[in-house]
Amino acid sequence: MSSRRYGDPLPLGEPGGLPYSKGLMARALVAAGLAIEPAYLLASHLELDLAERDARSVSLERLEEVAAAVLGEEEGPAAVARLRRFAAVQSLDVPIVLLVGGATGTGKSSVATEVAHRLGITRVTSTDFIRETMRAFFSPRSMPSVHHSSFAGDPTIEAFLSQTRNVMVGVEAAIERALTEGWSMVLEGVHLVPGLVPTQIEGAIVVHAMLAIESERVHATNFRVRDAVTGGTRAMDRYLERLGDIRLIQGFLVERAERLGVPVIEGSSAERASAAVLELVLSSADRIEVRA
Repeated sequence: MSSRRYGDPLPLGEPGGLPYSKGLMARALVAAGLAIEPAYLLASHLELDLAERDARSVSLERLEEVAAAVLGEEEGPAAVARLRRFAAVQSLDVPIVLLVGGATGTGKSSVATEVAHRLGITRVTSTDFIRETMRAFFSPRSMPSVHHSSFAGDPTIEAFLSQTRNVMVGVEAAIERALTEGWSMVLEGVHLVPGLVPTQIEGAIVVHAMLAIESERVHATNFRVRDAVTGGTRAMDRYLERLGDIRLIQGFLVERAERLGVPVIEGSSAERASAAVLELVLSSADRIEVRA
């Protein structure tokens, strides 16, 4: 099975082919988790090093030497090690299924999109989208649970689980279709409840992470920020009015995640959360390589 990702090989340049590209190297370093400024600084120094040596390509060993000189004896080799791991993920001939769960307003969409971009995964969807699709085929009478928000049922947790079990039929179909076609995918949504989604799929790397926001104040601020960014299309007032129910679902999800060994990641910073989720994917790939 061939994993469908658009990641390129490490942009080291080719002795008889394309020359080293500072821009591509900086982009690869950022994708692997290095901050923009040090990534561009290192890429620029590599360009100067190549010019001084009248060379078109750089070896990984030389990359590590320059990285240590530019970024420091600890950060430099660490950055190159992350780049190596990132390249190893791109070269794996198995698809990745990344599941990003979390209550409403915890930053799932932002994190899922960012990590998918870094990994070169083009299939990104949400359980809300799957639920909306199911609404078109099932009337409120035949399947009432999919016709209300995840936090709007009564009692909250029981109604949420009823909705989740129905949505999971579509989730499993979406995953099966992607893997049948050999595509990697990122799926995000509140319905990715630990214990109700697959933790292992033969022939694929499955990574499940749960986002949560510890501070209720920050959680509420997320809805206000989202309202400003989307121009008020997501009914901020309704979310704030039901914040207690949303956080009740968050508590339920976090408890399940901790009990079943699903990593819980603080979602108040999308940048840090994205880095943490990417590290989970890299670590899972590391384990695949060790077994191989």
